[in-house]
Amino acid sequence: MQTSQRHRMRPRAIWMSIVVTLALIALFLLNTMRASDNSMEAGYEMIDKQEPFIVQFPLRGEWHAPNTPGSKIPSHGSNLLGTRYAFDFIQVDWDKPGWPAYRGGLLKYLISGIPLEDYYCWGKKVHAPHDGTVVRVEDGLPERQRTKLFTDFSGARKAAVEFDPVTDDARSVAGNFVIIELANDVYAALCHLQTDSITVKVGQHVTAGDVIGNVGHSGNSFAPHLHFQLMNSMGIATAQGIPCSFERYETFRNDTWVEITNGIPTSTERIRHAG
Repeated sequence: MQTSQRHRMRPRAIWMSIVVTLALIALFLLNTMRASDNSMEAGYEMIDKQEPFIVQFPLRGEWHAPNTPGSKIPSHGSNLLGTRYAFDFIQVDWDKPGWPAYRGGLLKYLISGIPLEDYYCWGKKVHAPHDGTVVRVEDGLPERQRTKLFTDFSGARKAAVEFDPVTDDARSVAGNFVIIELANDVYAALCHLQTDSITVKVGQHVTAGDVIGNVGHSGNSFAPHLHFQLMNSMGIATAQGIPCSFERYETFRNDTWVEITNGIPTSTERIRHAG
């Protein structure tokens, strides 16, 4: 009887060992990403010597930008799909190790997954970053109802390898999105929006600060977040990225909030915008 129990425990022990190993790898990659950030002052230094187009911050409250041209260019590792200067914004618990973006532990994420409603930023309002005209709206693409490492990684790999900009629907990568024309040859794309949350329509004029939708998890998304970028055309599949800076926001330094003007947040900064 004792021998039988030991044999039954071995697969479980092996499985737990695999899970712990994956968790350690995830933490290592997270720390490596942070260590690679050079913690530059928000500004123009990392923008390929191109003067950024100034916009308003598209969110309210406290945020973190794990992918930002303030830390590396291309910010997403590629110039494709207009992403050279793109930002990803999430909300995190700054008081917990690793700055988790959701309620619950890492093992839950790895094994059973995290429901969307457990992410701090899911459903938060997204605002127009500048006065302009809405030129494209894509909505109605369903969101996966929970995040899970292996499922999300498989989907991201498939999207990266198999996406054809000529024949494929841009929503398979960008999810539900809004594109706003800000000026001649300057377009803002706000992507991965929550299904059926978009409040604007094509041809509508928007003013900076207007609500256009909610943060979601549609398309090629590892977790709920806002993907924000400027580009030189309304066609995500073929556009080139344009650098931008944010007119005003605050960053948390030395236990106090410091106002930044025309800045570009880095991947280690705690930032906020009160609206």
